[in-house]
Amino acid sequence: MSVISKKICMVGDFGVGKTSLVRRFLDRQFSDHYLSTIGVKISRKLIPVPTDQDLQLIIWDIEGKTQFQSITPHYLEGAMGAVIVADLNRPETIEHIQSHIQLLTSVNSSTIPCLVALNKVDTITKSGQERSVIAELEVHPQVVTVCQTSAKTGQCVDQMFESLAQRLLEHHHARTSERS
Repeated sequence: MSVISKKICMVGDFGVGKTSLVRRFLDRQFSDHYLSTIGVKISRKLIPVPTDQDLQLIIWDIEGKTQFQSITPHYLEGAMGAVIVADLNRPETIEHIQSHIQLLTSVNSSTIPCLVALNKVDTITKSGQERSVIAELEVHPQVVTVCQTSAKTGQCVDQMFESLAQRLLEHHHARTSERS
């Protein structure tokens, strides 16, 4: 059995829950103790797929705010997909989603699939605001889907990563068959 490896990047503002989402996905764990990512943390997860190949996600969890902003584009190079994370309790993080997409596409192909995670859904009361945000983001050409996630409860975390993995596999197989 062969393994297809794909680099994905977790991007978003400081404190939106990127590391917590990765930890929930990889280890099924959540901690209320906040530890800021410094630079980048790289993790791997093998995802079995119903073919003769498995997909290995190489997840680059990139710090949200850095004094070394000039380094960030280098972390993004070679990404085949991205999860852009915003905190539903902090509207400014939602407003920054577009700039994160622009940075990703300036470094990589303009067709890089981006998935948006509106995180911390467990901490808000439904105001309806998230519906308009979702509708606006879903028409963006790079945005594959928008998920309302909770690293704390696990809501939509696996589905989010699996959705991106599926898109990466489809893109991989399409490129492979073009070469044949």
